Amino acid sequence: MRVKDINIAELTIYIKEAKGKKDRLTIFPEKISVDIKNLIAGKQGNDFVFESNRVGKLTTTSLQKIFQKALLKSGIQKDATFHSLRHSFATHLLENGVDIRYVQELLGHQNIRTTQIYTHVTNPSLKNIKSPL
Repeated sequence: MRVKDINIAELTIYIKEAKGKKDRLTIFPEKISVDIKNLIAGKQGNDFVFESNRVGKLTTTSLQKIFQKALLKSGIQKDATFHSLRHSFATHLLENGVDIRYVQELLGHQNIRTTQIYTHVTNPSLKNIKSPL
């Protein structure tokens, strides 16, 4: 990810060649916008946001190691992967009432059926239904 791919004003990140080698636009929370501003301060548009010690982009292996260390540090006991983050992101959006078509767009799914997999995990509308009996 390069500095030019981040739009702090709109709280979006343009991701190139993400899962499935697809480009997509995603969102990030406002509460980390100051941290992101500090992270990219003084960098040019083509600079990597996160660089390796050898100056360049981080490898997938390096990112996985960083993720595993963060997982251990957090105290979370469940096994998790990058895909777990993607799954959690989609599930939380749906739990918060975001329309499934927007979730489909954020995840880069071409077919709505792929996104509907996440609806079996949680459906906030179902939780609010009271039995008529």
